[in-house]
Amino acid sequence: MSAGWDERATGVLRLPSGRLVRGRGLRRELDPRSLPPTYGVYLLGKEPPEVPWESRWLRWPDFRLPRDRAEARKVLTQTWERAADPAERVEIACGGGRGRTGTALACLAVLDGVPPEEAVRFVRRDYDRHAVETPWQRTYVRRFGG
Repeated sequence: MSAGWDERATGVLRLPSGRLVRGRGLRRELDPRSLPPTYGVYLLGKEPPEVPWESRWLRWPDFRLPRDRAEARKVLTQTWERAADPAERVEIACGGGRGRTGTALACLAVLDGVPPEEAVRFVRRDYDRHAVETPWQRTYVRRFGG
């Protein structure tokens, strides 16, 4: 059985239910001592390079919203469900790890019971103070709950 994320590791967000999800920017090098994810969701405008773990690509251009919002809801819901397994190491990442990643993490927080109007604050407090970069990303999170 594999071990899940270390809650103290860089980028790991604890949701209110106790689920742990790591957010990160793909342009930053990983600490070679850190464990790799068991499942990754990559939020990019173009297809990401292959990785040696199970992964999904969600077409999501920089500073924008997902191209297919129904698919995004499905993928994020599946991601939240997978994070319930403490042995899973679920990762969400985009180029910089703030806008798209923060938006997706805020959506996971909504799925986890954080009120939509508080989810951005939650992610900025517990993940990255610059997360969710644009007004339309904030609106997307608020509407994600409805």
